Amino acid sequence: MRYYRTERNGDAHLLVVARDRAHDLTAVKPRLRSFRDLAAAADVADTGVDALAADLLADAPVVEFSVVDLERPVRAEEVWAAGVTYEISEQAREAESGMADVYLDVYDAERPEIFFKATPSRTVGPREAVGVRGDSDWNVPEPELGLVLYDGEIVGYTVGNDVSSRAIEGENPLYLPQAKVYDRCCAIGPCVVGAGGVDDPHDLGMSMRIERDGETVFDDATSTAEMARSCEELARYWRAHNAVPELGVLLTGTSLVPEEQFTLQPGDTVRIDIEGIGELVNPVVEV
Repeated sequence: MRYYRTERNGDAHLLVVARDRAHDLTAVKPRLRSFRDLAAAADVADTGVDALAADLLADAPVVEFSVVDLERPVRAEEVWAAGVTYEISEQAREAESGMADVYLDVYDAERPEIFFKATPSRTVGPREAVGVRGDSDWNVPEPELGLVLYDGEIVGYTVGNDVSSRAIEGENPLYLPQAKVYDRCCAIGPCVVGAGGVDDPHDLGMSMRIERDGETVFDDATSTAEMARSCEELARYWRAHNAVPELGVLLTGTSLVPEEQFTLQPGDTVRIDIEGIGELVNPVVEV
């Protein structure tokens, strides 16, 4: 099942798409206004989010909605990310850095790289603008499978864009927070797919297209099968010795990297599609 957040008559509504029809869960259960509410109710009932939603479908009215009306599907207190989980990411970060061995050591190490990415105020939803730093001349989008976690457990999947300054990080790995954490640095959406709706998160097709002035300037595809870590492993390290938030998102690493001479520009549009989840579309502005 796919879960979307939209506004109807000025109020937030949680929609679920099942069997190609959208149902308004909030209309039948007014306290279910977000995916967080659904996950919390499922946790109390000791069941899955999809099982709980399925019990409500018969009474939930069928509605129409447009992608232009969609809000950020999950408002996590914290967004974190995993780095160097794909070989192409390890190669790219080696190329940008004067300390290349740092990244090779992480790719082959037992412990993955897990870093803080964004607060709610720095995160945008579908069709909202992501930002590139005005003090960096090399900025890239990073398409990633996102894990949606409730009390540390994976309850769903989404699409994420970990926008990054390769110029700043390349100067010194200690500049990673400035390269990663800033205004509009992260996009999440367009929906959350319940954990039970993804047969194998490690075998999903993923593509990214970047458009500029009506032309495609980047277009490539890959698969999460190329990820060197498992989703459960990344979630386990994120939880370890860490006071995780009630609702969090963990991005699982960069699977597609534009060539070294490419940089995002204000006015570009980034389209990231993950099989079985959906397409996240965001314009680009300078921040």
